[in-house]
Amino acid sequence: MEINALVVDDSGIMRKMVMRSLAESRLAQFTFTEAQDGADALTKFRDAAFDMLFVDWNMPNMSGIDFVRQVRSESKKPVAIVMVTTESTMARIEEALDQVGVDSYVCKPFTTDVLRQKLAPLFEKLAESATKKGGFFSQLLQG
Repeated sequence: MEINALVVDDSGIMRKMVMRSLAESRLAQFTFTEAQDGADALTKFRDAAFDMLFVDWNMPNMSGIDFVRQVRSESKKPVAIVMVTTESTMARIEEALDQVGVDSYVCKPFTTDVLRQKLAPLFEKLAESATKKGGFFSQLLQG
């Protein structure tokens, strides 16, 4: 399966690590676009169709959580969002998952194995929905 992914982080090194780990996970064939902060990501998101977003929380210009809120409020097409961040308190995790609508949460630092474990449920749903009407992302949003 092919996934068009937007990787958002103010650290170029971290963007490369996320992309490398995703490629090594072999969960899908990824095509990546990079963004250096939420504002840059919002522009790129509005100009292209992405299947998944991998977003850091703490960035200049627009935080990742503000970017996710904006995407959720204006996007008509369902998109899976994974927060990849150093924010590891239960309050932050609950905010992202329960209040803002992030689909998965990965704490930095992470390994390829941890990333694969955290994302496997999303990709299992994708594989299941490949034969069902409605598509993966609409089913994901329905629960």
